[in-house]
Amino acid sequence: MDTARLEGLIGMLTVLAILALLILPSVIGVVHERRVDRQIRRAQCGYRTTTVTDHS
Repeated sequence: MDTARLEGLIGMLTVLAILALLILPSVIGVVHERRVDRQIRRAQCGYRTTTVTDHS
């Protein structure tokens, strides 16, 4: 592998690393939001079932 290819590889890996660092917070945020949405949905389903059984 000559110098030009090695520099190109290092440059490409650097760009990919920077891209990963920029995308990582967004991915973490999306995963967190989905978990919160699931918890809210589960809580609402639990509230509905207890409310229906209490009034019956």
